[in-house]
Amino acid sequence: MYKLLRQEGRAKRGELTTVHGVIQTPVFMNVGTAAAIKGAVSTEDLEQIHTQVELSNTYHLHVRPGDEVIRKLGGLHKFMSWDKPILTDSGGFQVFSLAGLRRIKEEGVYFHSHVDGRKIFMGPEESIQIQSHLASTIAMAFDECAPSKADRSYVQASVDRTTRWLARCRQEMKRMNSLEDTINREQMLFGINQGAVYADIRVEQAKRIAEMNLDGYALGGLAVGESHEEMYYIIEETVPYLPVDKPTYLMGVGTPANILEGVERGIDFFDCVYPSRNGRHGHLYTNTGKINLFNAKYELDESPIEEGCGCPACRRYSRAYIRHLLKAGEMLGMRLCVLHNLYFYNTMMEEIRDALDRGEFSSYKRNKLEKMSPKS
Repeated sequence: MYKLLRQEGRAKRGELTTVHGVIQTPVFMNVGTAAAIKGAVSTEDLEQIHTQVELSNTYHLHVRPGDEVIRKLGGLHKFMSWDKPILTDSGGFQVFSLAGLRRIKEEGVYFHSHVDGRKIFMGPEESIQIQSHLASTIAMAFDECAPSKADRSYVQASVDRTTRWLARCRQEMKRMNSLEDTINREQMLFGINQGAVYADIRVEQAKRIAEMNLDGYALGGLAVGESHEEMYYIIEETVPYLPVDKPTYLMGVGTPANILEGVERGIDFFDCVYPSRNGRHGHLYTNTGKINLFNAKYELDESPIEEGCGCPACRRYSRAYIRHLLKAGEMLGMRLCVLHNLYFYNTMMEEIRDALDRGEFSSYKRNKLEKMSPKS
């Protein structure tokens, strides 16, 4: 159940009560595609850096090790030894990202596995069954993420099909949650709004799916090639037509600035691979902008990545040492950088929630962006 605690303009401060604990929103979900954060980040690490929600990938876990394997081992929480909320995406984004390996039909999508080439079929029912086997806290509806620059007729047909798929997802989840041997019979379902950069298509679909009374709603198909201005415009136009008393999730977004802009426009949930991916390449987020530890000026720098940061890297190690690890190809270097970046994101979300609690989000956002802008 979602409780809207307060609003500042369209910005929302809420909490979502789940079978695996209460999620304070706005929240950034740490992305663990194959049930692990890339960069050798452990479950204990996630707890230490104040992670609220871990996100895993339905398609990738179906391919390897197999959702039936995870079901037999007691579900994803037990499998990865994590007792807080987990959100699983539906496999819909792989319909977009693996375009060369799939065919889309009304019944679902025919894939070739990116691992071994074997044929896979995934439709709305199969996606929900897999996510039920994984026993995640929140399951995402199966959708097609149409390219942002696709022509209008294609996008309209795709959105109509995604809406039909959503109705099938809801029915299948109701069935799975009623079965005695289902691991998590309290699994939640979030529907996904699509429509590329066509605001009128998105608004019309938002109205239709809002009537389904789902546990939450996501905006998909953004940050996939359109400009930031186009993305912000779509959020502004669409969010008012989604229920304010349900969580709203902006999928795959983004930079710290994107998150601040999203919160201002009414977004509760975010996820993105940026902090872990950039960390593995020595690109680090700080309150005064991004830094690249591969730069020669850090070779003799004995200061932490950021003064005052409480992450495991900054509490003990210098920029010079971490830079050496990265250049030597040592896994520890990547690990420390990923931990710092995720801690930075999680801490920023805590600051956002605190600012909303005080009714000072707009000034917090302005100050945060001003401080980060010189190097961002």
